[in-house]
Amino acid sequence: MENRSFVTIAEQSKEKILYLLEMAKEFEKKPNRRLLAEKVVATLFFEPSTRTRLSFETAANRLGARVIGFTDPKVTSSSKGETLKDTIMMVSNYADIIVMRHFLEGAALYASEVAPVPIVNAGDGANQHPSQTMLDLYSIYKTQGTLENLNIYLVGDLKYGRTVHSLLMAMRHFNPTFHFIAPKELQMPDEFKLYCDKHNINYTESSEFNDETIADADILYMTRVQRERFTDLMEYERVKDVYILRKDMLEHTRPNLRILHPLPRVNEIAYDVDDSPKAYYFQQAQNGLYARQAILCDVLGITLDEVKADTLK
Repeated sequence: MENRSFVTIAEQSKEKILYLLEMAKEFEKKPNRRLLAEKVVATLFFEPSTRTRLSFETAANRLGARVIGFTDPKVTSSSKGETLKDTIMMVSNYADIIVMRHFLEGAALYASEVAPVPIVNAGDGANQHPSQTMLDLYSIYKTQGTLENLNIYLVGDLKYGRTVHSLLMAMRHFNPTFHFIAPKELQMPDEFKLYCDKHNINYTESSEFNDETIADADILYMTRVQRERFTDLMEYERVKDVYILRKDMLEHTRPNLRILHPLPRVNEIAYDVDDSPKAYYFQQAQNGLYARQAILCDVLGITLDEVKADTLK
């Protein structure tokens, strides 16, 4: 039987990405449907989450599915020593699909190999966050009118930031130029720069962040320095406020520039930026609903044609 799990963006073809974005567009027209009535979606969050969990659960509810799961592993049998495999196998008895966030890299892939139901990766350690990538791509497409030939600036925590790792891999199909802006401690890992080289993705690296360095950006993707990824809190304190985007830095940027952020933010975007028409991070979060509706339906075998036909009802 075909494994329809959605674990990594690296496995998704250009055609599949565009297909899912088209499906997300249909869900934006009409979010409330009954396409997943009689389905049960399990959300297993072994790591804290607000936006991702709530948007997946909202997506499932708006599609007519029922939701079960947990948000704190301390209240589950994993706190008693139950293995991830046993937890996955047990929950598979109750649900048609499992949405899982885990603190270990590779946990979602492992779960997809042992589970009898599809797994959707809602983030695994510092590795990937493919559903976030789909809403990022949808946001880029909506604001730029294309995914092709864009200048994309990734700023902040590029070492541990799974959202930027996934976005980089997804954009390989669209001839981007990436600009990596990070302090030495948080630079893009070599494995992802090698990925760029292998897939002929243009990129530059810098530690400078000012109005001049971002003047040519189409997309400015800010990231939070993630305290939870640091084992050395002194190192975290040293880099946590190294880049802060302020409204006056946008004065000479391109008219089409849009600022994205996977949220939550801490100090890296000043509040005065919120009033700028170039700020798009809250709309970006809203787009997560439509992108995740598309993912849930696709993984459960609902086609784009079925979604379009349902729009006419």
